[in-house]
Amino acid sequence: MAQASLPVPRNIREAMDKGTRTVTGRPGAHYWQNRADYSIQVSFDPQTRLVSGRESIVYTNNSPDTLKQLLFKLYPNLYKKGAVRLMPVKPEDLTDGMAVTNLNIEGQLSLADTRRAGGGTDMAVKVDAAVPGKVLHVTLEFSYTLNKTSHIRTGQVDSGAFFIAYFFPRIAVYDDIDGWNRNPYVGVQEFYNDFCNFTVSVTVPGDYMVWGTGDLLNRQDVLSAACNQRIDAAGEKDGTVTIVDTGDLVRRDIIRRADSNTWKFQATDVTDFVFAISNHYIWKASSLVVDPATHRRTRVDAVFNPAHKDFYEVVDFARKTVEGMSYRFPAWPYPYAHETVFDGLDQMEYPMMVNDNPLENKADAIELTDHEIFHTMFPFYMGINETKYAWMDEGWASIGEWLISPMIDTSIVDDYGVEPYAAMAGKEFDLPIITLSTQEAGESYFLNSYPKPAFGYLYVKDMLGDSLFLKGLHRYITDWHGKHPIPLDFFGSMNAGSGQNLDWFWKRWFYEDGYPDLGIRDVQRRGKMFLVTVTNKGGKPIPIDLTIEFSDGTTKKVHRSVAVWEKGNAEVTIPVEAEKAIRKVNLGSTYTPDSHPADNVFVVH
Repeated sequence: MAQASLPVPRNIREAMDKGTRTVTGRPGAHYWQNRADYSIQVSFDPQTRLVSGRESIVYTNNSPDTLKQLLFKLYPNLYKKGAVRLMPVKPEDLTDGMAVTNLNIEGQLSLADTRRAGGGTDMAVKVDAAVPGKVLHVTLEFSYTLNKTSHIRTGQVDSGAFFIAYFFPRIAVYDDIDGWNRNPYVGVQEFYNDFCNFTVSVTVPGDYMVWGTGDLLNRQDVLSAACNQRIDAAGEKDGTVTIVDTGDLVRRDIIRRADSNTWKFQATDVTDFVFAISNHYIWKASSLVVDPATHRRTRVDAVFNPAHKDFYEVVDFARKTVEGMSYRFPAWPYPYAHETVFDGLDQMEYPMMVNDNPLENKADAIELTDHEIFHTMFPFYMGINETKYAWMDEGWASIGEWLISPMIDTSIVDDYGVEPYAAMAGKEFDLPIITLSTQEAGESYFLNSYPKPAFGYLYVKDMLGDSLFLKGLHRYITDWHGKHPIPLDFFGSMNAGSGQNLDWFWKRWFYEDGYPDLGIRDVQRRGKMFLVTVTNKGGKPIPIDLTIEFSDGTTKKVHRSVAVWEKGNAEVTIPVEAEKAIRKVNLGSTYTPDSHPADNVFVVH
C-alpha cells in the first residue's frame, strides 16, 4: 500500500532508495542496525555519591559504511559545568563531568575528541577504518559524582536511596537515516539507544539492596534464604507477597554480607540498563500470566519508603497495568520477566524499571504508574528515536494512561492534556506533530509529544474499531520490535495491517496546521427527523459527539467518528430520529478538545 500522498523528506527517500525502508511500512530488504554489547562493573559509594567503573564493549558495524570514528554518549555530562542544558541544575550539583580514562580500541590507547560537543554529552573518538562487518573491542574506565538535589531522571532520592541511570559511556546509534545520532542530551528531549546485551555487576555497601534492569543472577548469594523463598513465591502466584518489610529492615537479616556485596544482572535485547539502591525501602511483589499460550509470567515489584502510604497500593496498580497491556491494550503479552516501580523523585521510564515520585491522590498514582509502565512497549520494545520523535512514545503512553486507568479504577476519567490542547491549539507555538522534537520546547514540545498524538491514535482506534486497529498496531509491533521505526514506518504499518489507506488522516492530523473547533450551525426538523449541522471551523478532523436533550428530560447520544471529515468537507449534517421534541443539542465529549466551545450548545425553539 503506497504512501505517495504523505511527504517524504529527502534523507528518508534516500533510505528507501537504498532498500532499508519501504513505502509499505515494513523494513526494507537491506535494513540494518549496529549493535553494542556491554560488560560493566560499577561501584557506587552512597557517602560520596561517586559512581565508578569499567566496561568492555563489543561493537559490530552492520552498516554498509566504513566508520572512521565512534561517537559516545556521556549523559551524566548534563551536570557538567558549562554544558548546554534546557533543564535547571543547582550550583551544588555542577561537576567536572564524567571522566573517561584508559580508553582502548582493539588494544590501542585512544584519545577522546570532545571539541565537537563543546564538553557536552557527545564524545567522538577516532578509529581506524571500521569496514562493514567489522567487530570492534572497546574497554574503558569511567567515574563521575551523582547529583544530589537536581533530580533529572536520576540521582539521590534521600540519604539512603538512589536511582542511578545513564551512568555509563555508551556508543551512540548509527542508523540508516542520520548516520551518527549527534543530537546532544540537554535534559528535555529524551533518548535513542541501540538494542544491546548487558552483563552488569553492581558493588555497593552491605546494607543496600539493588534493583535493576534484567535478571538478578546471584540473588542466592546476596539475599537471605527467606528473602529468596518469598521472591520465588511471588513469581508463582497472583497474590501480593511482602518480600522485605519493616521488621526485616530492623533485624538487618536480608542481605548476606555486611561489608559489601556485588549484585550481578543480565539483560538481553534492551536499549538501556539502570539500577536503584536503598537501605531502608520495603519490597512488595506479585506476578501474573502474561502469555496464555506459553503460561509465561511477569513479576511486578514495588519498592518504596514505608513512610509513603500511597505506594502500598502501587504494586496492585502496576500488576493491573501489566494485565491490561497484555490482554486489552495493546493486547500484546508483556515482553519482560519483571517490572519494578521504584519510589523516587521523578516520573520516568526505563527498561523494566520505573522511577516514580509519591503522590497523595489515588487517581494520580494510578495514572502515573500505568503511564510510565506503558512505555515498556514504546520506546523500549520498539527502538524509537525519542530525541526526534517524542510523539512516537509519549503519545502512546498518554493513550495507554487514558484507557488503562479506568480498567484499574472505573471511577477515573483521565483527561490528561485535553484542556491544555484546547487552550493552546492554533497559536503560534502549536506546530505540526511531525515537527522534530529537537526543534521544540515548552508548550509546543508538550502538545506534540503527549495529547495531540494520543488524540490521533484514539481517533483512528475509534474510526477503525478495536479489531482493525489492533491488526494495524500488531503489524507495526511485529515488523519493528527490536528495530528503529520512524513515522512513515508507523503510518505504513497501520495502513497495511488494517487494510485501510489512512493517509488522509495522517496528513491532516500529523502534518498539517489547524486546531480542534467544531460548532453546531443549525438544527432543522424534518417530520420525525432532526438534522443537526456541525461545522468544522478549526480544520482538524475530530469525532462528533452529540447529546440530544428531549423536552421530557430524556437524552440520546449520537456519535460519528473522524471518518465524516475524510473528503475534506467543512461541515456535516447528521440525521437524528426523534418521536418527541428536541429541547437542546450539546456537542462534545471528554476526548474531543474544542478551542471555542461557546457554539457547542444549540437551543431548539
